[in-house]
Amino acid sequence: MFSKTCEYAIRSTIYISNQSKEGKNVGLNDIAESIASPVAFTAKILQKLVKDNIISSIKGPHGGFSVSPEQQKKVYLVDVVRCIDGEQTFNGCGLGLSECSEATPCPIHFEFKEVRTRLKSMLENTNITDLIEKLEKGETFLRL
Repeated sequence: MFSKTCEYAIRSTIYISNQSKEGKNVGLNDIAESIASPVAFTAKILQKLVKDNIISSIKGPHGGFSVSPEQQKKVYLVDVVRCIDGEQTFNGCGLGLSECSEATPCPIHFEFKEVRTRLKSMLENTNITDLIEKLEKGETFLRL
């Protein structure tokens, strides 16, 4: 459902947020290595996330990327998905057809519409703080 870029963006945001909780600014190379993404590709993703105020960038010798506790509460997964993939995740055809609609549905249109609706609801109701708390409790993991 998500592009590979979006998957990396979500992983990056979670990883940076988790490190930020410990008071750390995280460098590009560390992020790329931790999410198993090429450095140059990761840099482009992080630029988009900074531009949309999902993460923060600090320049200088003690710089890096971070997510403040306030940002972690305000940023929802839907924000990351919209930043990277736009609205296509929520509006596109499950088979990638350009003419798919209620009037001219593809073979999976109505079933896929239900899945998209549930996915959007989950993304709109899950903030970064929720994900970090699950990591801390050991309910989830982020290692690849």
